[in-house]
Amino acid sequence: MKRILAVLLAALLLPVYALADSENTVVRVGVTGAFYDDLWQPAIEELAKEGITVETVQFSDFALPNNALNSGDIELNAFQHHAYFNNDTTTNGYDLSVLADTFVITMNLYSEKYDTIEDLVAATESGKPTVAVPNDATNYGRALLVLRDAGLLELGEYDGTPLEENITSSKVELYPVNASMTYQYLSDVDAAVINGNYAASYGVDPDSGIFYENIDLSDDKFTCLIACRTADLDNETYKRVAEVFCSEVTSKVVEEKFNGFFKLVWEEDTAEDAADTETEVTSETTEG
Repeated sequence: MKRILAVLLAALLLPVYALADSENTVVRVGVTGAFYDDLWQPAIEELAKEGITVETVQFSDFALPNNALNSGDIELNAFQHHAYFNNDTTTNGYDLSVLADTFVITMNLYSEKYDTIEDLVAATESGKPTVAVPNDATNYGRALLVLRDAGLLELGEYDGTPLEENITSSKVELYPVNASMTYQYLSDVDAAVINGNYAASYGVDPDSGIFYENIDLSDDKFTCLIACRTADLDNETYKRVAEVFCSEVTSKVVEEKFNGFFKLVWEEDTAEDAADTETEVTSETTEG
């Protein structure tokens, strides 16, 4: 009788464990912008072969994905750079960590009224052209750096990312709007500093900018990332998701659909590793 009960109990528990295993292989990734669905699709297909189901969860505002991750509504998110992550997690007390670095999304200056940056600068001699910029702190500061490098304003000393108070002089009138809306304001202003993810979402030609951000990959401030809860840093499934995303399957779709808007960190790391290896081999050959 005891043996029969044991067999029945095992039979009842088996589906529960199987279900738990199945649930553990579903990984929800919080993103902002429809282009992320295309960006993640190759990795999703590759991971499905390994029994890992990845689902992208769209959020309409930058303020939401970290809260959802911290609350356990999603397993990972992939929408932000280090500067935003550091500010948001510190401000809100989220217990989140960086699982992997991914890419830098460009932030460039576009205009429907001026063909070149020289034309826009010339227009400042007779007035103050309006420029739409993202209104969240980190992207606003990043936009200030773009406009400084374009010769449209000057900045004093600042820590981390510049703020409005760090502007010492400006040839343009800044018009802060939600980052997702900068492109939509392009026809109403003289120019707009637009995050590459939103430019890509609206089908903007990456070569149509009048000024391009100077990207320094040695500074990870604006390097995007995949985030997880700190307690999940050693989760092998999540690490595998990050590993597959940061591979040639994503490089291919970026080249086909988003080339010009993304600088892939893992490709730079691979190139540096190859260069280091070549240097070591050359050194050994010379010594020999």
